[in-house]
Amino acid sequence: MRIARFTTGDEPRYGVVGQDGAADEIAVITGDPLYTPIQYTGERLALDGVRLLAPVIPRSKVIGIGRNYADHIQEMAGQMSEPPPPEPLVFLKPNTSVIGPDDPIVRPPQSTEVHYEGELAVVIGRLCQVVLGYTCANDVTARDLQRKDGQWSRAKGFDSFCPLGPWIVTDLDVSDLRLITRLDGVTVQDGRTSQLLFDVPTLVAHASTIFTLLPGDVICTGTPAGVGPMRAGQRVEVEIEGIGTLGNPVVDRS
Repeated sequence: MRIARFTTGDEPRYGVVGQDGAADEIAVITGDPLYTPIQYTGERLALDGVRLLAPVIPRSKVIGIGRNYADHIQEMAGQMSEPPPPEPLVFLKPNTSVIGPDDPIVRPPQSTEVHYEGELAVVIGRLCQVVLGYTCANDVTARDLQRKDGQWSRAKGFDSFCPLGPWIVTDLDVSDLRLITRLDGVTVQDGRTSQLLFDVPTLVAHASTIFTLLPGDVICTGTPAGVGPMRAGQRVEVEIEGIGTLGNPVVDRS
């Protein structure tokens, strides 16, 4: 099931994309699927006639996981070999950093080195470590500020630095999915979730020992090798097998 959050110009609503095989339609549902069972209203809308929004706006937090692909660890270490972390490396992104499909990633004037990081994201459905589903994420990072600060809050926390979408997919085996990031149509990252050093169950269990995981919380699971800078005027896309493609333009803050 693909659960989308969308608008037609009024208040955001939720729907299921592809119900009964209608891949180009959204079957509208009542309420918020984080809190209420799926119930259809009977209304159907053309997918190209709505604006897709971030499939979830976390009420509480976005949990990031750093250095969770061995090849990314080595590309960040340069010529030096660096061992993997002994346990998941956890950081937080504010919920104000979340944007949806086709919303612009805004490069702040404080940074000249804003990088894409395509990732699989886990969406928590309710308490007790229950996963609602999965979506694509772009853990946008001001790499120069990350180096300067020595910690990651500012570098990863700017408004627009956490694109999510295009929808939440439930009932998906994420143990070995292909993850591709493209910059202006050119593939720059190409990895598989089977390469995660800490898999999704491990990350959910580990995060729950630190924070209470609330409905709508998101865990970004880490990025494979190939990260790099984005310029204003470019477009970055994160595609994950079985989920879909999240695309966003890049602009400079005026």
